[in-house]
Amino acid sequence: MAESELAAKLRRGDRRALSRAITLAESTRAEHRELAEQLLTELLPFTGGAHRVALTGGPGAGKSTLMDALGAAALTRGARVAVLAVDPASAISSGSLLGDAVRMRRLAASEEVFLRPSSNAGTLGGTAPGTREAVLLCEAAGFDLVLVETVGVGQAEHAVRDVCDTLLTVALAGAGDEVQGMKRGLLEVTDAVLVNKADGEGEAAALAFATELRAALSLLHRGQPPHITAVSARTERGVPELVEWLAARFRELGSSGALAARREAQLLRAFSAALSRELLQALRAHPRARELEGEVARGARLPTAAARDAVRAMLAGKS
Repeated sequence: MAESELAAKLRRGDRRALSRAITLAESTRAEHRELAEQLLTELLPFTGGAHRVALTGGPGAGKSTLMDALGAAALTRGARVAVLAVDPASAISSGSLLGDAVRMRRLAASEEVFLRPSSNAGTLGGTAPGTREAVLLCEAAGFDLVLVETVGVGQAEHAVRDVCDTLLTVALAGAGDEVQGMKRGLLEVTDAVLVNKADGEGEAAALAFATELRAALSLLHRGQPPHITAVSARTERGVPELVEWLAARFRELGSSGALAARREAQLLRAFSAALSRELLQALRAHPRARELEGEVARGARLPTAAARDAVRAMLAGKS
């Protein structure tokens, strides 16, 4: 199948074509990556129209169940929903454990939803290799709400900020010193904190924690503090209001120019990261770098001085 044919099928909403395209984007094989780049270049004019929303939080916070409720509520408002569920990699096969997808029963059963579980392949930051590309492919397929559920790995997870327009952090009350226990780095970049399990015996604690967070984060943030609300994935308390807030936020981001500025900054950081990878790969293949590596290993050369000499040798075209 020619890549232009794959692009055409994807644009028509063919789920199998979309799945195949994401598989290419996630592949580590050089030929697959090249095909994925060709496909994405062809599809770029059709990307950018979706609200990219990421949901993060610690293990046990109820991210998957809340994502299921959020996606289902968005469907009732007419949204076309795609879900990219990043699961931890299996220690045996390195594949996805599929735990997140199992807990999204309504979304998994809906023919209107595209649900894609992916392994994080052991990477940090909460996302999987190819998540950025998968978001673009979902947009090209016509989805206007792309939900990314992160693996829930902790403080490094703020890296997911670079693949979304809105970052939602799920938190729980009743874990000791809750405000201090939450990761400050993540709280500084999140757009909303959802205090989950505000139902039954936990309702009072969740409401109190939400109030405590509002007070604490108003001091932490110099500008606009994140939106904070108590929700319940089980009873769907606060979920319709969350969907409305997300829609209003996306409109505001677009009209104010903040969406374009944020995505431009994300692209520049992605370019910088890709440039670093390519340069490092080229540098390691350089004969002078291999020679200097041996000197460093023997303790004959400082690592910093050797790295500087290797870069100079590569830029000068010397061996």
